[in-house]
Amino acid sequence: MRESKVTVKIPRPLYRKIQLVVEGSGFSSPTDFIVFVLRDLMGDSPSAKVDPEAGVVPESEAREFTQAELDDVRRKLENLGYL
Repeated sequence: MRESKVTVKIPRPLYRKIQLVVEGSGFSSPTDFIVFVLRDLMGDSPSAKVDPEAGVVPESEAREFTQAELDDVRRKLENLGYL
């Protein structure tokens, strides 16, 4: 079952900057990029907890990534100019 979505308002100048980042990055839309960043920041795991003083406390076990996932992340980071 798909979860419902909500609307989040951000300043238009920030949205325009995100649009520029998204162009040629591999993300299909600013929304996809924003969701990616927020999931990374908050931890995508249901068991990850947010501690106001320590930030996000991830699961104790690290997840193994496939080579395809690693290649995809590398491509996106290159397109964003980080590599």
